[in-house]
This record gives sequence, C-alpha cells and structure tokens, in this order.
Amino acid sequence: MLQFALYRNANLRSGRVFPLLVDVQTELLGGLQTRVVVPLARAAAPDGFPLTYVTPTVTFEGKSYVLMTPQLAGIARAELGPHVGSLADQQRVISAAVEFLTRGF
Repeated sequence: MLQFALYRNANLRSGRVFPLLVDVQTELLGGLQTRVVVPLARAAAPDGFPLTYVTPTVTFEGKSYVLMTPQLAGIARAELGPHVGSLADQQRVISAAVEFLTRGF
C-alpha cells in the first residue's frame, strides 16, 4: 500500500460526510494489517490560524476537499474502500498538516 493513496470511504455512515480517505502511513510499515488515514470532507475549510495549517484544502479530480487531520484514524486494511487515486503530488501539504497536529510549531 502506498503512502498518500486515496480510497473511497466504505463506511456507510461516515462516508456521507467524509467520502474519501487518504493513507498517510509510511510504506515502511506496509506489513501491518492497519493503515493510518485522514478523511477528506467537501465542507468549506476552517478559517484562521492554526486551523488553516491542520486542515488544508487539497484537490482531487478538479474538486476541493478539506483534509480533516484532527480526525486522523487507524483502519483495518480490509475495511478500506476501493482505491481511487493518489494525492502524492500534494504530499508536502498533507505531511505538514499531520506534523502540525502532532508536534505543533
């Protein structure tokens, strides 16, 4: 499984709010049966510091999504929905948001 791979959210309840999940786990831990993901929402991005750092906007197939980094979660690999693409081209923004969540400045 590749870091920054994008999956449809297969969970019927949360999939309405968070239609996509981005895998942020390093490929070095590919043998684990779980993956760490950040959900993407179609909602408007929060405004103001520090929320703009931890919840940046990313794009996929011409649509904007908010990276809901505070909703970071572990999920069983078997529960991931279908692979739909990659956000590797936006890895700097995603990595910065995850690091800001865990380390701050």
